[in-house]
Amino acid sequence: MRILRAFTVCFSIAAIWLLGANARADEIRVLSSVGIRAVVEELAPEFERRTGHDLTFVFDLASALKTKIDAGEPFDVAILTPPLLDDLIAKGTVARDTRSAIARVGLGLMIRAGAPKPNVSSVDAFKRTLLDASSVSYAPAGASGIAFVAIIERLGIAAEVAAKAKLAASGDAVAANVTSGSAEIGVLPVSEILPVAGAELGGVFPADVQTYVVMVAGLASRTEESAGAQAFVEFLLAPENSPVVAAKGMER
Repeated sequence: MRILRAFTVCFSIAAIWLLGANARADEIRVLSSVGIRAVVEELAPEFERRTGHDLTFVFDLASALKTKIDAGEPFDVAILTPPLLDDLIAKGTVARDTRSAIARVGLGLMIRAGAPKPNVSSVDAFKRTLLDASSVSYAPAGASGIAFVAIIERLGIAAEVAAKAKLAASGDAVAANVTSGSAEIGVLPVSEILPVAGAELGGVFPADVQTYVVMVAGLASRTEESAGAQAFVEFLLAPENSPVVAAKGMER
């Protein structure tokens, strides 16, 4: 029975690659949240090598991508947060049966490289770190910024943090604030902190206040590249690629 199960799994994976290899090699346009950018950029070249398909990416805040899609932006695959993708499914823009949860990522504090690590060992220590920081940068329109505001409101320190906030339009802008010294601390998903040169992960949010940003993928209901697009989503989900997901600060 174990041999049969192993054969079935191997056959299924091989079928995915065979599908990709035999399908008409075309450009697959992917609109992806920056929260999973490090993962898809790492995996994209291998997918292209195996299948012959070309991937084109547009990275942005999930909310910004949703606005573009609603305005008619063409795409084959969208990787967004669940509420935004589900709204596109409800509108018929994304095919319901293609919805796939790819990975999730917790929130962390970004600091300038070499700066002292903030104390996040408990909720009280985390709260004190935010109150003592000279400035805190986050992107209020992003999923991490929305979650962070909810957390500081729950902790009763929203007014104090808002008074010294360095609001940013994107995760890149948050990173620029931290690496330039304009902000002492930045708030972002861990997967957006790890790749930034000149910055480092100061610590993850304590478990009692941690919030996870989930990345879900779906295919455009009118895509002409459904075979290749589905093969790409299956590639992101393949167990062999889980180590890459983990290395980039995310988890299944």
